[in-house]
Amino acid sequence: MSSLLLILLLPVASFALSLLATRAAMPLLGRLAMIDRPGPRSSHAAPVVRGGGIGLLTGLLPSWVVASVLPGGVASATYLTLLLAAGVLAAISFMDDRKSLPAAPRLAAQLVAVTAVLAQLPAGDLVFQGLLPPLADHLLAGLAWLWFINLFNFMDGIDGISGVEAAAIGLGTALAAWLAGTYQEIGCGLALAGAAAGFLVWNWHPARIFLGDVGSIPLGLVSGWLLLRLAIDGAWAPALILPSYYLADATLTLAKRLARGEKIWQAHRSHFYQRAVQAGLRHDQVARRVAETNVMLILLSYVALGGQSLLALAGAVLVVGMRLHGLGKPAPQAV
Repeated sequence: MSSLLLILLLPVASFALSLLATRAAMPLLGRLAMIDRPGPRSSHAAPVVRGGGIGLLTGLLPSWVVASVLPGGVASATYLTLLLAAGVLAAISFMDDRKSLPAAPRLAAQLVAVTAVLAQLPAGDLVFQGLLPPLADHLLAGLAWLWFINLFNFMDGIDGISGVEAAAIGLGTALAAWLAGTYQEIGCGLALAGAAAGFLVWNWHPARIFLGDVGSIPLGLVSGWLLLRLAIDGAWAPALILPSYYLADATLTLAKRLARGEKIWQAHRSHFYQRAVQAGLRHDQVARRVAETNVMLILLSYVALGGQSLLALAGAVLVVGMRLHGLGKPAPQAV
């Protein structure tokens, strides 16, 4: 079977597996009493099963195993380490979903996962394009990746939003990889988009199941990897542009909470997207706005790949800034 045919089949297979596995997981998770019940910091009004990331990963990880052996990408050992790391983080996060674990072992596991994958990279694979010595390059890249894993978890607070974000990152990285001819990343990006879409069928508002840490933490790991690969391959501007809504919302919210002296590890409802829900928008209305923003960011990534990196970055700042302003102060008549 040709590589091109495999690439085209991967998103279809990952969509179908994610769709079916997520539906099958619902009663099992319910019997395990993995239920998110509304609280003062919740953005939902009724109990919902959590842990649906199990279904999404069931669609995603097998497709990435296939993609890892396609030509034109990095060594399969790197992808094997990445997939093992995703599995380990999913297992730890599943335990956290069942019974909250202390933050220290969870962060330690993420640090080990990131370090293990970066240690597999060839010496010449530098995220910052030679601006830093190799050790400093991988150290800074690891810290950025660790932050991305956690911000992906922080941002998973309303129906549909993380599925939309994962699908957009998958499609955006697949486009960049297509232009570069790196089949592995095309396959991985499309598989991520397919698995996210399958999960979204059940997670779209009103959600029948939530992602849970078992989904959001591994999704942050694999999405962050695709963005790092873009930067290593020279597409540093798309690597910044594609996740810029999530990066901006999470980072600005964290900075404001730190400035107010709040305990940043505690649950809250002060993200821009959460404030939009509090102001009266439905979850699906907010998720659609995020999706629209991501479509524009994908287009700007294409502009950057055409050699207009600074123009595209400026456009991304403008697009994300306008969206954050709109979500932070939504008009009463918004629909």
